[in-house]
Parts: sequence; structure tokens; C-alpha cells
Amino acid sequence: MQLARSAAGELDEESASWLRRLLSAAPAQRLAAERDLHGRLLRIALAEVRRRSASTPVTGPELDDVAQQAAGDAMLAILGKLTEFRGESRFISWAYRFVILEVSSKLGRHYWRNPPVALDAAQWERLPDRFGLDPHQHAEAADVLAELRRVIETDLTAHQRRIFIAIVVDGIPLDALAARLGLQRNAIYKVIFDARRTLRRALEAKGYLHERNRGTR
Repeated sequence: MQLARSAAGELDEESASWLRRLLSAAPAQRLAAERDLHGRLLRIALAEVRRRSASTPVTGPELDDVAQQAAGDAMLAILGKLTEFRGESRFISWAYRFVILEVSSKLGRHYWRNPPVALDAAQWERLPDRFGLDPHQHAEAADVLAELRRVIETDLTAHQRRIFIAIVVDGIPLDALAARLGLQRNAIYKVIFDARRTLRRALEAKGYLHERNRGTR
């Protein structure tokens, strides 16, 4: 703990205060700081799960439970890594990253426990936006959707389709997906890149992409 204490003098006042309180030798001061920090983490976890509620099968009290678990696990991780805080950002910003990661991981596990069998109508309608297309400005909007659907269902591999739908359509956090599938982030990036390229080529072949979009691969 000595390293974090010595670093506190070089930090901004708020960050230094957090470290002093959390590392205090006085149990009452330390516990008060932990309560304050947990309250902050819980608020950000609740806000984050509600922000993502439209793209997760988790609802109601279970969603709040995810936030509670994320805040608790983030708290334990932060307390175990206090000596690793170097002040590149404010302490509270550093701490928030832990809870966001926990929310991502926990919602990701729930998602994969009950993954959707197929894209619903709303999901299909969101796809053109992912490729810089505005179906409201195209008379052939239905044709664009039909082509996207054909390529996703027939031209992508099962592995590409699974990852593409999870990341691009449903907004599953990349870290959560990587943890669930046991893949490196770069491997998922490569799958998304290849899937997007396949879809773009199909749309270009049908004349659905404007010239301004064709330089983006």
C-alpha cells in the first residue's frame, strides 16, 4: 500500500483524497470511504444497465440485480488494485471503468444464456444505418433490407453471423463477447471487418451504396 500512499501527493486533490481515505489506517474513515465509493459505483451501474436495457433480454428487478452485482464486484476489484492507480486520469474516472466493464460482462453472460434465435423486424430495420444508408431516402429501401438479409443468412459463415449480429446489430459490448467466446479483441475485429466487407460488396454490386460510402471498407 506504500506505493499508492506516496503517489497521492502528485495527484489532483480529489483523487488524492480518495486514496488517503481508502487507505486510511483508521477503520471508520476507510469504511466511510468505501461506502461513498460503492454508492457512486452503484449509481453509474444502474444508469448503464438502463441505458442498455433495449438491447438486452434482462428486464425488471433482474436488471437492477445486475447493477448491484456489477457495483459490488467492481468495488472488490478496485480495492485490490489501489496500488496500481498512477493518476493518468481522475481516480473516480479510473474507478468507473471497472464498473462499466463489470456491467458489460454480466449483461453479456445473460445475453448468451438466452440468445435471440433470429433477427426481429426492428433489428432488420436498423441494419441500413450501420452501413451509412438512409432507407427513408431510397425508394428501394425494402430491396436494401432484403439484400442485407440474404447476405447475412447465406453468405456469412455461422461464426461471422453470430459475431456480427451480437456486436453490430444488438450492441453487445466487445469485451463481454470476447470473454464469452474466449477470443482476443483483434480476432473479433477481424471477423467484423470481413463480415462488413462481404455485406458492402453485395450492396455495391446492387448499386445501393452511394459513391461517398464506397471508400469505406
